[in-house]
Amino acid sequence: MLTATAVGLASLQFLGACGGSEETNGRSGTNVPATTGDSSTRQALANASTAENTPPAGNRAAPGLPRVVLLGTSLTAGLGLSPEQAYPALLQAKADSVGLAVRVVNAGLSGETSAGALRRAAWVLDQPAALVVLEVGANDGLRGVDPDSTYANLVKLVETVRRTQPDARLALVQMEAPTNLGGDYTTRFHAAYVRAAEETGVPLWPFLLDRVAGVARLNQGDGIHPNEEGSKVVAKTMWGALEPALRALPRP
Repeated sequence: MLTATAVGLASLQFLGACGGSEETNGRSGTNVPATTGDSSTRQALANASTAENTPPAGNRAAPGLPRVVLLGTSLTAGLGLSPEQAYPALLQAKADSVGLAVRVVNAGLSGETSAGALRRAAWVLDQPAALVVLEVGANDGLRGVDPDSTYANLVKLVETVRRTQPDARLALVQMEAPTNLGGDYTTRFHAAYVRAAEETGVPLWPFLLDRVAGVARLNQGDGIHPNEEGSKVVAKTMWGALEPALRALPRP
């Protein structure tokens, strides 16, 4: 896993377009206002947040299978990629190929901060989940949010998931901050995830963009979001943590 120091310029590059003034459905590019006050906005966010990958041919029974919910940002939503190219769909295909019967749910939403994830978590998780993976906070780093606030939101997010889905397993994905905010900030930001994982007892998974951030051939033209090849590397990184977690899930 890349540390806050080792990430360097790579983390600066990947964070540059994870956010924005509006939250966006990363797969369709449809702008969705960040506020959730009215019913139409809530419905739009719900559609963007809970859109599930189309089950591959070998997984037509997927709706009745244990659900693995990936709650995240544009990096999870698959900004600039087709749904089949985004890493959650690749994880679904990998699980199918090794006979692990689960349904992977892509609940990524572009532009979302840890505070935004906290606001929508309870109603995104309105159906039973076996495993909830939290890829949140990248936009906190972009916006210079106090790492103590990110830490507090991560802890509250875990508490919300546990309250909403008491039987679900959880995992937290390490994220990194841009180096232009200074060494103290990037160190504190990195440590916020370590602290939150230790405080809540949730496994901490590797940096999502390990071996992808800052590598031009693995990113789209914006130099930030993984391209199809980069998405495969992300999926490989995530699979290294996901596979043992899936095998440890209780079976009916």
